[in-house]
Formats: sequence, C-alpha cells, structure tokens
Amino acid sequence: MADGSQQSSAQAATAVQPTRAASEASGSSAAHSVDAVKIYGRGDTAVRALDNVNVSFDKGRFTAIMGPSGSGKSTLLHCVAGLDRLTSGQVYIGDAELGALTDRQLTLLRRQKVGFIFQSYNLVPTLSALDNIVLPLTIAGHKPDGPALDEVVRITGLGPRLRHRPSELSGGQQQRVAAARALVSRPDIIFADEPTGNLDSRSSAELLDFLRHAVSDLGQTLAMVTHDPLAAVRADRVVFLADGRVVDEMTSPTADTILGVMRHLGD
Repeated sequence: MADGSQQSSAQAATAVQPTRAASEASGSSAAHSVDAVKIYGRGDTAVRALDNVNVSFDKGRFTAIMGPSGSGKSTLLHCVAGLDRLTSGQVYIGDAELGALTDRQLTLLRRQKVGFIFQSYNLVPTLSALDNIVLPLTIAGHKPDGPALDEVVRITGLGPRLRHRPSELSGGQQQRVAAARALVSRPDIIFADEPTGNLDSRSSAELLDFLRHAVSDLGQTLAMVTHDPLAAVRADRVVFLADGRVVDEMTSPTADTILGVMRHLGD
C-alpha cells in the first residue's frame, strides 16, 4: 500500500516535464499561472472569469489579491490552488503543471504542497481543536512534527483551547485553528480566501498578525484574496484584478495607495 502511494506521489511530481520558461519561473515562485483562462457557461451566457492571467507568487512572500466584486480574484485563487480547472492556459505549483495531473495526482499534490484557509472555517465539529489542526497529516498517514506543531500552537495562542471542539470556540479562535491546520505541515504555499471575512476587527488583527509572522519568521509563502485594505497592507505585494485581468500591482502597500487603486477600479 505504501509503495503504491509513493509511486503515485512520484508520478504527481514528475507527470509533466516543465518547459524552460516554467522551470525558470518555478525557481523563484511557489506557484504561477501562464495565460490562464477560465470560462463559465457557453454561448451568449458565457462568463470569462479569467482572461489570460499571468501571475507569480514568490517563495517566502505574502501576496494579497484584490479587485472589485466579480473581478476574478477568488477564481484565480481556486485555479492556482488546484481546486478548479482552467479552460485554457497553465497553472504550476513548483514545476508541476496542474492541468496535466490526474485527479488522484492533483489530490496528492495538494495534500503535500498546499495549505488552505477559507472564510468558512471548514472544521470537523466532532473533533477537538488539536485533532482539527493535525487532520490533514492524519489523513495522509503522517504524524505531526512536534516542534512545528508546538510553534504553530504558540503563535496562534491556542494552547488553552486544544481540547475544545469548534462549538466551544469563538469565530476568531476557529479561524486560527483553520490557519494552524494550513500551516502545521509547512506546505510550499498557503492560499487564503477572505480569511477575515467572518471576523470582528480584533480577531481579524490577530489572524493577520499570525499570517504575517508565518511569512516573515517561518518563511511560508502566502497568497490571500481580500477586499479589505487593512488586511492587504500586511502583504509584501498586492495584485489587482479587474474583469478577469491583472491590471496593476504594488509592493510595500499602504492603505492610502491601495484605496487609490481600488477607487480607480470602481470598488
């Protein structure tokens, strides 16, 4: 059984021989897209959610994705994370081109290389906070690395709550459990889709502090969709989408510079 799993993992990593350009991009990026197109529907009702998007998420950096409602930011995140398939173009995590992987290979790659944090916490209600944190490792048949788990628990402040079930935790605590779950396996990249959307201002600040710490001090790579300039200022870089296209980006963002771009985009 273990041999089959190892073979499938190897196939997922080597299913595609990357082009020279893809290899060069993967050297500095944890994930990137090449001419990414996503179309929903057909004919007159077709919606072009992504329109030839080329974007890279550099290793060890925090990138925020912003844009007006319907700009394609969540679609981009889901496609780059391997949760949705492109209509055309390519998406790479490292040097693996996701469109060339089977569903099983894609599942294995996501399990090994990707972490997810969503607006809905997606916790298992019958499990304790600790069991929810280590659930992806448990499913994969691995034991958590003790020091890594201790560090995640420490920086999230969840130590006193590890035996509590989700119903016994506040919204902010549940989202920190979800964030700890994404981080504990030290994936190549973490994708966060509006992670502060259901939180009050204090809980949002605590979660964003944690995410910033994960990038700055632990070397994680993070791509986060958000509509909140106060969340985006924690990032190293902001990418702006409109009508399914990348229309602007900035490094070292401030609330004022972000708001200036968003006003121009009409949101």
